[in-house]
Amino acid sequence: MAWGNKGNEGSTASSGRSGGGALSFIGSEVVINGNIAGEGDLHIDGTVEGDVGCKMLILGQAGSIKGNINADRATIGGTVNGTINVSELTVEKSARVSGDLSYNKLSVENGAQVDGRLAQRGGTAADLKLVASGE
Repeated sequence: MAWGNKGNEGSTASSGRSGGGALSFIGSEVVINGNIAGEGDLHIDGTVEGDVGCKMLILGQAGSIKGNINADRATIGGTVNGTINVSELTVEKSARVSGDLSYNKLSVENGAQVDGRLAQRGGTAADLKLVASGE
């Protein structure tokens, strides 16, 4: 499904999502020119040219965002050209990020490419960790 919405049947999904609300999907064949804002969770495999604001964001390996990201949690596996402002950020090894990162907790897998400034919003230095790729 290119654009869809799946309700949360009261359980935590296998993707690590938690909390109420719905997970909306943007498929790889979809291109959005404009901002996206919502209170739910969002999985993007397509292309967004605009800012994205949501509760939790999953950017798949094929996904691309040209704009800023504001979320409580984000897992980035695709390409981002813009500022990322989140509480909990995971940058996967397939990710390519060009822009500044602002976070409370950061996890970067070996092989990820990040070109920008990193700024921890609060917390301790122990919240920053480099994750082995498992290879």
